Amino acid sequence: MITSVLVANRGEIACRVFRTCRDLGIRTVAVHSDADRDALHTREAEAAVRLPGAAPAETYLRGDLIVKAALAAGADAVHPGYGFLSENAGFARAVTDAGLTWIGPPPEAIEAMASKTRAKALMGLRPLERVTEADLPVLVKAAAGGGGRGMRIVRRLQDLDAELAAARAEAASAFGDGEVFVEPYLGGEAGGRHVEVQVLADTHGTVWTLGTRDCSLQRRHQKVVEEAPAPGLSGGLARELDELAVRAARAAGYVGAGTVEFLVADGRAHFLEMNTRLQVEHPVTEAVLGVDLVALQIRVAEGHALEGEPPRAHGHAVEARLYAEDPAAGWAAQTGTLHRLAVPAGVRLDTGYADGDTIGVHYDPLIAKVVAHAPTRAEAVRKLAGALERAVIHGPVTNRDLLVRSLRHEEFTAARMNTGFYDRHLAALTAPAPDPYAPLAAALADAHGRSRFGGWRNVPSQPQVKRYALAGEEIEVRYRHTRAGLAADGVRVVHADASLVVLEVDGVRRRFEVARHGDRVYVGATALTALPRFPDPAAQRAPGSLLAPMPGTVVRVADGLTAGAAVRAGQPLLWLEAMKMEHTVSAPVTGTLTALHAAVGRQVDVGALLAVVSDGTP
Repeated sequence: MITSVLVANRGEIACRVFRTCRDLGIRTVAVHSDADRDALHTREAEAAVRLPGAAPAETYLRGDLIVKAALAAGADAVHPGYGFLSENAGFARAVTDAGLTWIGPPPEAIEAMASKTRAKALMGLRPLERVTEADLPVLVKAAAGGGGRGMRIVRRLQDLDAELAAARAEAASAFGDGEVFVEPYLGGEAGGRHVEVQVLADTHGTVWTLGTRDCSLQRRHQKVVEEAPAPGLSGGLARELDELAVRAARAAGYVGAGTVEFLVADGRAHFLEMNTRLQVEHPVTEAVLGVDLVALQIRVAEGHALEGEPPRAHGHAVEARLYAEDPAAGWAAQTGTLHRLAVPAGVRLDTGYADGDTIGVHYDPLIAKVVAHAPTRAEAVRKLAGALERAVIHGPVTNRDLLVRSLRHEEFTAARMNTGFYDRHLAALTAPAPDPYAPLAAALADAHGRSRFGGWRNVPSQPQVKRYALAGEEIEVRYRHTRAGLAADGVRVVHADASLVVLEVDGVRRRFEVARHGDRVYVGATALTALPRFPDPAAQRAPGSLLAPMPGTVVRVADGLTAGAAVRAGQPLLWLEAMKMEHTVSAPVTGTLTALHAAVGRQVDVGALLAVVSDGTP
């Protein structure tokens, strides 16, 4: 019987596994990089072992160090979580060779299915070996791992070599394996739906299928919204998916929890891959089945049989992934302090952060997963959208607004979405729609308690002025101090203090909860930046300045690129890596590279000057 589990992972999945272990009376052990020394998963575990360094390649991808950590801490089992080494057969063997219990599938099953190329061969499929114009568009994919890393769409044959190189580099960084392959691209605006089947198998020959999930809303081939069961599948197609999933599991000699993924297009199921691990989106399956998949993983690892019939689904569940990223800026990852995170009662929150924690540059920008369960799909979608809208999120820019709009989009509510959803709708879903009264509420909260007769540069009877940045624009707010209190044109100020402002507009009262952290002001779901009265001239940049859209490391600079070189609009100039994803910085116009400040290996902060491109040819 397992008594102590080391989780070979970090963040929310480590915290998720620890929660089940505590429920079962199992002792917990964390591993942590130097960057995660004070992370939530490190604090929650009963024991923690340091992995020196910060980059995944020197910490969470070092199986040898993790096995030593498990032995040093007295753990008798290892749970891999997802990502990192969760689909690494060599790591699984090292765990069992050390006399530890591996809470996952046998190494042979991982080898058969964790490599997408071998998995396709097992299912009688083959990747493209030679790509011609007739094959376009194609998809370059990492053979190992998942989460959209090491994946590129190629629409022009001349781009193939560069995209293969980029995919290999990203895959090697994320998974320690740079193998990639090419297959036909079936996505795009007219793409199909991403549907998957949860499987669970024991060591006694039983294979359960635990229903379907739809994960069609994706960005950069990484899932954003998931739900269970997958809506709108015919009975025949659902049975086919179940049969194919069981066939894949049995072909691999599978044991434990796994997921078989398909692209459903034109009423047909196309096998994509089998993920030989627990999935990020497993909570929606847990919600509709009323089970704990981690607890079932542990029981299977202890040798128990799956008894009786698989549990039946009840109701519908939807999950949204809350990321520290800016969808309107090319999904650029964001960093900084998460001052406050809270969701309304009635939804599930899985997170690896607590209030005051720092979201850094080294790992995935996932902050949390929010899950709603209800009797029907429509009710679950409504519940989740409302919870996200009312959530308190004070910290870096997130995709919260995108999630709420996506869940309320008519294509999603009608279950007509597919993998091209964001290709079609991203611009509309990220169009600024700020609350017009949020800046005024921020200004009135800031003004609360200030003396009318001290500390003001203007005459008290004259309007006071505050400036804010909101949705890329500068907004000026005016209000007045009167004998009756604070006042503003067009509204009645019912109440104003540092944390709550109540305004009456056309006979309707509206409440605004306000919080401030540094120069960031949060008014409900609206985030503003307080601007100084007089702009700093030093903050001005030359036209054509290319600034780092996120903190990260410069991993590549275009061959032969030097100051004075002619560049064309859209030409890739350099590549940043942050949170295990590569971001390309391209020339904004055709012209001349007048300055190049980036160098391979240099770490940069958000807003750092990387290069300058002047408009026009020399």
